Amino acid sequence: MADPMSALTEAFTTFLFGKVETTRLPVRTSTGQAQAVYLPTAAPGLGDSGVVIGREVYSGKGYIYDPFQLYGQQLPAPHWLVLGESGNGKSALEKTYVLRQLRFRDRQVVVLDAQGEDGVGEWNLIAEELGITPIRLDPMAALDGGIRLNPLDPSITTTGQLALLRTIIEVAMGHGLDERSGFALKVAHAYVNETIVDRQPVLTDIVEQLRHPEAESAEAMNVDIDDVRAWGLDVALVLDRLVDGDLRGMFDGPTTAGIDLDAPLIVFDLSHIDRNSIAMPILMAIVGVWLEHTWIRPDRKKRIFLVEEAWHIINSPFVAQLFQRLLKFGRRLGLSFVAVVHHLSDVVDGAAAREAAAILKMASTRTIYAQKADEARATGRVLGLPRWAVEIIPTLSPGIAVWDVNGNVQVVKHLITEAERPLVYTDRAMTEDALAVQMAAEAEAEERAAAAVEAAEADAYGGPSYGSTVA
Repeated sequence: MADPMSALTEAFTTFLFGKVETTRLPVRTSTGQAQAVYLPTAAPGLGDSGVVIGREVYSGKGYIYDPFQLYGQQLPAPHWLVLGESGNGKSALEKTYVLRQLRFRDRQVVVLDAQGEDGVGEWNLIAEELGITPIRLDPMAALDGGIRLNPLDPSITTTGQLALLRTIIEVAMGHGLDERSGFALKVAHAYVNETIVDRQPVLTDIVEQLRHPEAESAEAMNVDIDDVRAWGLDVALVLDRLVDGDLRGMFDGPTTAGIDLDAPLIVFDLSHIDRNSIAMPILMAIVGVWLEHTWIRPDRKKRIFLVEEAWHIINSPFVAQLFQRLLKFGRRLGLSFVAVVHHLSDVVDGAAAREAAAILKMASTRTIYAQKADEARATGRVLGLPRWAVEIIPTLSPGIAVWDVNGNVQVVKHLITEAERPLVYTDRAMTEDALAVQMAAEAEAEERAAAAVEAAEADAYGGPSYGSTVA
């Protein structure tokens, strides 16, 4: 109930001055004028120095990213993880990123190209455009004078050679070497390096020494020569696969002369290797360690090491350990490691979960393209993404991704120039795009036809049919 005194005062004021309206009348305006009242806000960007990726979806601002510019200020490590299902734009992002980085004179890029079509890797078009011949690792071609990489190349340190030999054997065997097998390998490797001085030692020399160890190798440990031979037998059988098995020709000879390690782009074409075979992680290990000792140098250049199908690395404990060391060295030598993976569950639930976690932790930049809802939730838990980002990942259109740069999370649309388009998309991808456009057009035509039928029925019966709508 109103206060009697207030009611009396209001009645007296109304009698003297009339009714006073204090309610503000509504104002009609356009959104173009009203937007000045509520100024737009957007998350801070990553600066204006580096490579243009595209634009931030919500603010429309240009999105610029460069791990070398951000390292030490906004990034604790320059390494980058790219996730997402096929067909959503991972490949296009990688290729345009590399092309744009190569415009800087102090950049060098190595790509392990594990995918391909028509007999060549998918990076073949870009290599041709830049006048570069990919290093195609193919067992059949190697037998006819193709590319060879020697795990015992003198440019690799003795310690690096032995670590690489152990990794090859452990990957192939699926378990670590025991002490006795490791000892047999060590003495065989030491003997080969000490006695062969007129040429590059090769794997055949190691296999031969394992089969027929020298007496002094046994005497050094006060064991019987037959025991040393028995300890090295399994090791010899594994290495024999690289010498006389399905991988022969690629690693059982001196390193091919003429490989230009000073080229701005080096592409290792692994597309002729079965991606699901044990050969792929072995190849990854050999190429990774070979590059560590021959390509990465303290010459102030910024290097990018991009690995397609990187789950072959992260999912193998022995290869992952080698790459962990490579990534740690890369911080002081200017190396950015880019790992491309379809599903995070491929690695976090695999045999190398601990090693995978360590590598993922080193990747301060994470780019996530569209994934199914369950996979997106799992990815969000592992990477610590905010809830809103996890919820939109399943709804992302091709070319749009969630970028998490050391906690700075934004939604970014990747932009491709007309000059880059023919180099970025393969023929098969272009065909699939054309088919998708055609199917969309056909679906739209069917919807229009159905609408026309419903309209005709409505006219015939004097009103809309049950379940139909009228525009």
